[in-house]
Amino acid sequence: MPYLLLILTTLFWAGNFILARAIYLDMQPFTLAFLRWTLALLIIAPWWLKRAWALRQVLRDHLPLLTVQGILGVACFNTLVYFGVQHTQATNAMLMQSAVPVVILLLGVVFLREAVSPRQWLGVFLSMAGVLVLISRGSLELLAQLDFNRGDLWIFLAMLSWSFYTLSLRWKPAALDGFTFFGFSVLVGVVVLFPFMLWEQGGTAQLQLTEPFVWTVVYMAIFPSILSFLFWNHGVERLGAATAGLFIHLMPMFGLLLATIFLGERLGWYHLAGILLIFSGLYIAILAQSLRRLRKTAGGT
Repeated sequence: MPYLLLILTTLFWAGNFILARAIYLDMQPFTLAFLRWTLALLIIAPWWLKRAWALRQVLRDHLPLLTVQGILGVACFNTLVYFGVQHTQATNAMLMQSAVPVVILLLGVVFLREAVSPRQWLGVFLSMAGVLVLISRGSLELLAQLDFNRGDLWIFLAMLSWSFYTLSLRWKPAALDGFTFFGFSVLVGVVVLFPFMLWEQGGTAQLQLTEPFVWTVVYMAIFPSILSFLFWNHGVERLGAATAGLFIHLMPMFGLLLATIFLGERLGWYHLAGILLIFSGLYIAILAQSLRRLRKTAGGT
């Protein structure tokens, strides 16, 4: 189940990138992030408020940590992505985002002295190779011509924000269930984004609530917000940050598939090669060990 949930998470996130890029000309990053998370908070409020009240002492005791986690995971990450896609292509954004597992591994080694197995490094290498094949369309010349601009800098900051958030989940209070934790993170994000949204609205033209924009906010509130955060937190809790982070390599693959379905782009040989490398990396780093464990369990019963 954690593996399936993490796959769905990356699928929903890929949709978030594509939609953000599709409406980037009409997008106000702080406002979009605020509306997205406010709607998400309103959707979960009937179930969340009662649980948050019951666990109010736990929330109060860990308020500094939970506030930082809400800022990193909710307020910062997607807002930085929205700034990024205004100045860089979605392919650049997803290429850089797919490097998050490497960033998580490195930060874990540097700050937490985590042990990383050779199998995990090999899985990261193969998955990253698959991502490069996808983005470069199988051409080394095209890969060498990738031009990183200020939008890529925003995406890099988003990568750091999400990596630190993921690593910080190890300190999530054990008494705090995933849903209550998520709801509090969203509340923190909404409160932090509110003044920035007011500033943005004061300095730009009036927000135009067109039908595509409204449906974009609805999608972002439900799928890459509520469902993805719950799925991601569960996956990290069950599998660990380094293992869960490897699934981010699936984002460029899903992005290309969504572009093919909704934008009419054609799949080439390099798409198949990239997908094969990505899944090979995930298999070597994660699935092979899990399947052996399942076989041993089945044999023992």
